[in-house]
Amino acid sequence: MVQRFLPVLILLGCSFGLATPALVRAQANQGFTFTWGEGPSGRQQLQYHLDNGTPGFMGDRYWLRLGQQKVAINRINITYPDYYNGIIDPKGIEVRIGGDRGNRFFQFRRDPGTKIQLAEVSVDRDNRVIDIVPAEVIPAGTPVQVILNNVRNPNNGGMYYFNARIGSPGDIPLMRYVGTWILSIANN
Repeated sequence: MVQRFLPVLILLGCSFGLATPALVRAQANQGFTFTWGEGPSGRQQLQYHLDNGTPGFMGDRYWLRLGQQKVAINRINITYPDYYNGIIDPKGIEVRIGGDRGNRFFQFRRDPGTKIQLAEVSVDRDNRVIDIVPAEVIPAGTPVQVILNNVRNPNNGGMYYFNARIGSPGDIPLMRYVGTWILSIANN
């Protein structure tokens, strides 16, 4: 009986192995990341996803996950390095709350969450700062992600540290460091 089904099982196993690369999205990233010196520790690294991630690619999308925070959020501040020469479109910035990433293997099944209204969005290219103010305060414990649409990637590949800070409602408007996205843009 086993000998009868063995060729079928082998054939199914081989065909699944050949179909697997079609399910993997380009630049899903978060592969091996080595940090040293003043870089963020493993617990400070934030998760992200690039739709393309190719140098010079116009119209890329960055999914930058802040995750669940212990405090409410009324401002999101993202800084990026001076050697990042990509172009970020302020009109293409959105914030989503909730959602489910789904299974790590099947990335296409994730729920992107609900898009929220933003009161103010600014990109200061001189100081390399993206400042986002939601129309309403995001409650503590809510999964949050920032999506940068219509991004033109830098002309050269490399690793780029995007730092995240959040502001909480209260008397003292201090920005709190949340973590760093270590974006890897590489030649395919």
